[in-house]
Amino acid sequence: MSLPSLKILFESGHPLVLCARNWAQDLLSAMPAHDFLPMQGQWYADCKTVRQHRLTQHQMTRPTGLLLPDSLTSALSFRLAGLACTGYRDDGRSLLLRWPIDKPVDDMHAVERWHYLTRTAMQKWDESPSQQRPSAQLGLPLSARHEQTARQALADAKLTAMPFILIAPTATGLHRGQVKVWPHFDCLTRALQDRGHTVIACPPSSETDAARIASPSATLLPALSLGAFAALTRHAALVICNDSGVSHLAASVGANQLTLFGVTSPERTGPWSSHAHTLGQEGEWPSLDSVLEYSLSLLATAAATATTSIHETSHA
Repeated sequence: MSLPSLKILFESGHPLVLCARNWAQDLLSAMPAHDFLPMQGQWYADCKTVRQHRLTQHQMTRPTGLLLPDSLTSALSFRLAGLACTGYRDDGRSLLLRWPIDKPVDDMHAVERWHYLTRTAMQKWDESPSQQRPSAQLGLPLSARHEQTARQALADAKLTAMPFILIAPTATGLHRGQVKVWPHFDCLTRALQDRGHTVIACPPSSETDAARIASPSATLLPALSLGAFAALTRHAALVICNDSGVSHLAASVGANQLTLFGVTSPERTGPWSSHAHTLGQEGEWPSLDSVLEYSLSLLATAAATATTSIHETSHA
């Protein structure tokens, strides 16, 4: 969801160093040229990593930090590494920030919230951001390696010649003590299979057992890197998932998707894409029947669109 923020930073023309968890490196590998520093979420280790990088970058005379996370750890590690930083006031971080920014009063989507922070930070640096609003599509660029890996996974599973539904029946972590997993993925999978649809899942290795329990009849593909998984979502006729990382990965590449909500708010953390659809709301999961009906409708629309596209191409 930070892609629109990264876009205006790249367009500023300044050299960028992206500091994030290890998993983000593969996902962002097709972005414009940048340095990447893996973060561990521990202030001392992260401070050391940033400081050591600074010692090797003599051309960056006045490096500046932009903190998208609200955490105290991120502000502390950057400050102790000698960076003048911008970020939202939160958790007593103001003393660690050169340019603390008040959070917007409006109830923004997370994409808009980070985009606002980035624009405001650039203005404090006497820069003019290239965009005043985030674009409607995230537009994550993928590499040829990502696409090749996804296609090979489909070939290995003998799925290259047939449409398939990709489900993501797991979600890590809790939201205010509540599990973020819709409880009917097994019944949904069987209902879709009864109607002739192929249903697959491709969970990370750490969630394979949970995926088998949540939907034992789905075809399980081996785990892929995040970039290759994002490419896989584009090949699916439909992606059905919880409000999780999968939802945002599918949105980042414009996949046809349905995200299910029950303990979080679609207005704040829903997928940012015109090809994304949602069911449910904070405090109320959608029923099995409503998800099945909506899924079948989205599949029918996607099939009709594909047929029209093929017909138009044949007469071009």
